[in-house]
Amino acid sequence: MEMKKIWALLAVATLAMTAGCGQKSDDEMMMEALAKSGAKAAVPMGTASVAGKVTVTGKVPAAALFSVDADPVCKAQHSGMVKEETVIADAKGDLKNVIVYVKEGAGAYPAPTTPVTLLQKGCMYQPHVFALQVNQPIEIVNGDPTLHNVHCMAQINDSFNVGQPNQGMITEKKFTKPEMPVPFKCDVHGWMHCFAGVFNNPFFAVTGDDGSFKIGGLPAGSYTLVAWQEKYGESAPQKIDIKDGEAKAVNFTFTAN
Repeated sequence: MEMKKIWALLAVATLAMTAGCGQKSDDEMMMEALAKSGAKAAVPMGTASVAGKVTVTGKVPAAALFSVDADPVCKAQHSGMVKEETVIADAKGDLKNVIVYVKEGAGAYPAPTTPVTLLQKGCMYQPHVFALQVNQPIEIVNGDPTLHNVHCMAQINDSFNVGQPNQGMITEKKFTKPEMPVPFKCDVHGWMHCFAGVFNNPFFAVTGDDGSFKIGGLPAGSYTLVAWQEKYGESAPQKIDIKDGEAKAVNFTFTAN
């Protein structure tokens, strides 16, 4: 009789546990799944944003010109000499191709599955400066009917050196660790180079033609932001405190040298 009571109590306890599991929220179940997989939970996205401009003061030298005539395929895609892209600024000093990012204060976030595309077209890298997240795919595309050699000179991540002899070839890679910056070059065409920033969160932006940027989705908190430009390096850091739904203005200035 005692044994029957014990089995009955065990059955009730099992039913209660099963019912309790059925009542768990999606967040609780996600946390359990993350714990079992050994992954870390991402910090939720927020509603705050930071926007501004990056400018350069002083006399910016005119962009140097170079010839691509060494490869007839490259030559055929340009009407003459090609402008060097190390510093691109308009008459007001608005600076293009600057990576602005949260250096301190952000948590880790899962990578997007949508790949970033690095295109080789006209024997130039497009874009010249870009950013992506850790473990986000990058598709490197040969858009030219000539040989390109993609040489990634990462220091923290694994470097790679891949030949793409045919137009339309696509090489997919991922970076597994944050690194800033990651230089690329083409060993076939010495003038070809570009830079990537790799981050463990989505809080970064690359300035456009007018030097502007915007970083959205920030949770409320305290952050340190910096700007990086391939010639001028990293700016002085700027610290901000931001609330939910708040939009803050942050500007960066480099000095031409």
